[in-house]
Amino acid sequence: MSSSTPSEQTPEQTPEQRAASDVVAIVAERLGRDQVFGPPIEKDGTTVVPVARVRAGGGIGGRRGANNPAGSSGAGVVARPVGAFAIGPDGKVAWHPAVDVNKIVLGGQILAGVVAAVALSRRRRRRRAVLS
Repeated sequence: MSSSTPSEQTPEQTPEQRAASDVVAIVAERLGRDQVFGPPIEKDGTTVVPVARVRAGGGIGGRRGANNPAGSSGAGVVARPVGAFAIGPDGKVAWHPAVDVNKIVLGGQILAGVVAAVALSRRRRRRRAVLS
C-alpha cells in the first residue's frame, strides 16, 4: 500500500483523491511499530515488552457525475496480543506466547462437531446394513 503526504500530491488529483491520500498517509503513520510493540514494563530488574499482531484494511471509492457524484470509504483495524518478550536482569531474552482461549474453545467445538458427524454417519450405515 502506498501513501503520500500533502507535499507529495500531484496537482491533477481531485479533491476526493487528495482527501483519500491524506487519510492513507495518516493511517500508515499511526499503524507503525508502536502499535505492535507496547511500552516496556520493568519490575524487579526484568523488562517485559508486550507484542500484538495488528492488521488493517480499508477502501475508498466513488464516482463522478454531473448529476450524482458519490463516494464512500471504510476501514478496520484488528489488534490481538500474541505474547511478550521478557528481558531478565542478566540480559537473557525469553518469549512468552499469549494463550488465546477463544481459539482453544473453537478448536474443541470443531473437533466435537467432527466426532459427532462421524458417529452419526457410522450409525446410519449400520442401520442401513441391518435393514438390507
